[in-house]
Amino acid sequence: MLYVIVLMTMLFSAIQAIRTAHLINSALWLACVSALLATVLYGVGAHEIAVIELSVGAGLVTVLFVFAIGLAGDEPMPTKTVIPRLFAFALVFTFTLLLILFTLPLTGSASASSQISLTETFWQVRSADSLAQIVLIFTSVLTVLGLLTERRVKSKRVFTPVQEREVKKELSL
Repeated sequence: MLYVIVLMTMLFSAIQAIRTAHLINSALWLACVSALLATVLYGVGAHEIAVIELSVGAGLVTVLFVFAIGLAGDEPMPTKTVIPRLFAFALVFTFTLLLILFTLPLTGSASASSQISLTETFWQVRSADSLAQIVLIFTSVLTVLGLLTERRVKSKRVFTPVQEREVKKELSL
């Protein structure tokens, strides 16, 4: 039950990261998503991956986002969505459901046997970890696309084309 609450909070944070108009707030919501994912990973027994997620996902990436936002400025930009809203919500719901289905059965720690091959470990014992990382990367790409898209604003003409040519001629003289 605790996993469901953490995953729902993670989903809420991810939606807030997309909906927020200010980039700095969006970066902080994404850091919250990474921290919650690290909590889930630690809870299912993936201690090393949880530490990496917390340090890289919530730490380093957030610092880089804040640094880049500091350089570029934090002006809210009117943006047009790249992905239709219904499709985005369907994807988030699907990936959340998959994450819940794969992580709830894994409440115990992984097998302590050292005779398991890397392929077996990655695809069978640590399948939830792998799925969580795939979901995180996919969500991050969609979020960055959503943050970086610019909306083309149609400018209103002040002059007609003939008047523009006359103004340009006068300015060049």
